[in-house]
This record gives sequence, structure tokens and C-alpha cells, in this order.
Amino acid sequence: MPASAPTLADTLARFRRGKGPRLVARASVERTTRVTPPHRHPEGQLFGATRGVLTVGTDAGLWVVPSSHAVWVPPHHRHSLRSHGAFDGSSVYVAETACAGLPATACAIRCTGLLREAVARAATWNGGAPDAARQRIAGLILDEIRAAPQEPLGLPLPADARLMRIARALLDDLADARGLEDWAAFGALSARTLSRRFAAETGFTFADWRQRARLMRALEMLAAGTPVTTIALSLGYDNVSAFIAMFRRVHGVTPARFMPSRSVAA
Repeated sequence: MPASAPTLADTLARFRRGKGPRLVARASVERTTRVTPPHRHPEGQLFGATRGVLTVGTDAGLWVVPSSHAVWVPPHHRHSLRSHGAFDGSSVYVAETACAGLPATACAIRCTGLLREAVARAATWNGGAPDAARQRIAGLILDEIRAAPQEPLGLPLPADARLMRIARALLDDLADARGLEDWAAFGALSARTLSRRFAAETGFTFADWRQRARLMRALEMLAAGTPVTTIALSLGYDNVSAFIAMFRRVHGVTPARFMPSRSVAA
């Protein structure tokens, strides 16, 4: 009777003993929401989507990733995962010893066709010794991650506890229309300090950060099939036209065109 293919846990255990291949890839098909709570492991991990939208969170920020991109999380970085709507994608675990030269912080990268096809091939491997052909494909995947330009798709989170309290409250209710002075009072600091420190720690003004958070949440809701009008009102826009205009200004297309594989009602 042939031996069964090793499980992911078996392969990762071999990684940690310094044996086995440099990476392992797994494809996933989710028809219900997948939620993975915060955790960390010694391997680097690349998350990619071929259909749907994925949210990856770390202590430093959030990334909402459409199918054209992937998120890289280095070894030992705490991270969480949530899919939105129907989702097809892949995950690549990279042995810690093979992560030299890969990004040292979590980031979004654009998925080239070459990277996507190489990961798809690696996901078909069912154990066995990493022969020369597999080693070349693994090396290609690492080279593509290493060479890929980082994309500004993330939402940086502030480190200051007062600012983080404000940021988390905003993320819990993105329709909250309170202005800078009110949020400063909520965080027990002056409006000037809030404005200055928020920009210094996130790279965005307070208003721009809130706008970015709203548009990222919109991507999640679109992927789940939420009507555009519902999205606009739940995110605090005065009307659907204002939301569509902002979405088009940032993404270059309307919400309906951004998610062509879904029927997105107005």
C-alpha cells in the first residue's frame, strides 16, 4: 500500500529540524468565511488569492488583498487571516533558513504571472524528495518574492497606545463622523499632538488614514456581495455617489467594475 502524502504539520516539523524542501505550498478553496486567529510560527508565509479578497493582519498593520496581489509575512511575525465571500487562493510556507534576502517586514507585493504559476505547480507536490526540478521551482518562487516591488496596500497601525485606542475605535465603526478635536478628547491628548503623532507613526494624516480604512473595508464588503448603497451608508458617506467617486479616484474603476466576478447591486 503506498505511503500517504505528508501533512502540512509533518512538513513544517521537518523544516524545523533543518530537513526537507525549502518551501511548501498549499491551495485552498473556501466557500464560507475563513477566520484564523492571531498566531506566529518560524516559517515565512506568502498569502495569495486567485478569487475573492483576503484580509491579513499583523501587529503593525492590516492588508486587504485582491487577487492581483499577495502578502508576505516574515518568520516569527504574529498574524491573522480572514477571507470575504467565496475565496480561492494559496499559501506558501518558507523555511526560516531560506528567508534570507526576503522582506524583513510584512508587506504586499504584486503577483506576477510567473509567481502565480510557480506556486500553483508547487501546490501539486505530494511529498517526496525535492528533486532538481522542484528545487528550481522553489528557487524561482523565492526569487520572485525577493524581486517583487512592495505595493502600498496596507493600513499601518500606530504604536502609541492612545493612538491605537483611537484607531481601533474607528475600525470598529468607520461611519463614526467625529472630527479631529473629538477624537483627540477620546484619546486624552491634544488635537495638535494627535495630528502630529498620527502622521509620524502611520505615514498618513488622520483624515487620509480614515479614508484609507474606509476604502479597505469597502473591498471586504464588495467581496462578500454587499450592495454598493449599503456599503456607502455603513462607511459614513453622505450618499452613494460620493462613495463611488472616491472609490473611482483611488482604484481607477467603479466598485462594480472592481469586482466583475460578482453581481454587485447598487
